Amino acid sequence: MAGSLHDVSPEGYIRGHLPNLSYDFSAGRWLTNEEVLNLQGSFLTLHVDTLIFSVSLGLLSIGFLAFIAARATDRTPGRLQGFIEMVLMFVADLVKNIFPDPPKIVPPLALTIFVWVFFMNLMDLVPVDTLNVASQGAIHAKMVPTTDINLTFGMSITVFLMIIYYNIKVKGIGGLTHEMLTVPFGAKMLPANLFLRLVEELAKPITLGLRLFGNLFAAEMIFLLVALLPAWIQWVFGGPWAIYHILVVPLQAFIFTALTVVYLSLAHEKH
Repeated sequence: MAGSLHDVSPEGYIRGHLPNLSYDFSAGRWLTNEEVLNLQGSFLTLHVDTLIFSVSLGLLSIGFLAFIAARATDRTPGRLQGFIEMVLMFVADLVKNIFPDPPKIVPPLALTIFVWVFFMNLMDLVPVDTLNVASQGAIHAKMVPTTDINLTFGMSITVFLMIIYYNIKVKGIGGLTHEMLTVPFGAKMLPANLFLRLVEELAKPITLGLRLFGNLFAAEMIFLLVALLPAWIQWVFGGPWAIYHILVVPLQAFIFTALTVVYLSLAHEKH
């Protein structure tokens, strides 16, 4: 959200917030912001900030759910337990409506994805200059993991691999091959069937990853633009945007979760 310019130009301020904190293991050194922006790192370059925040928030999600489960009571629940039960019912109904008879892994997977993505998206409400100010300019890192396309694609590719696994498990190699070559136009249109199926399958991880990244990255850019305004007017524009973004945070988590369940459900359907 709000931040200070630190006596740099607007272009320099924004460019200073775009790169991830990156370490190139092949060169054995940290990359500068310009090197990251120009994609000068090697294949062994890691976005350290994304790894730290995503893993930490994942552990926080697990710990949070475990804490609620340990304190759960069958008596009149408190507000926090009531809220969690509402989330659990919401995810359970989501899975039931989309995927009536799912494998046992799907409901807990959906809950994990929803809570984890929710916590990662929620970091977008933390002021953009928090780390910079706290470290007195020593650390320039991105605190929102879902604004890193590497993470969103990592998650979507994992879902894609599960889709392939369940396609093979449910239909078998022969059944899947027959389906890819004959649906929807019949065996005589084999090239068209295969082309359309490949496009359909490849579009799933691409759209899944890009949708989450695009929405959170765009929101982060607006917060950066708001931070460029004079301090006295930042909250005039930043406040309403932050309130609106409170709705975006769970919505994007819901969309990613729902599409994951939809894709896994489609993998179980036989044509």
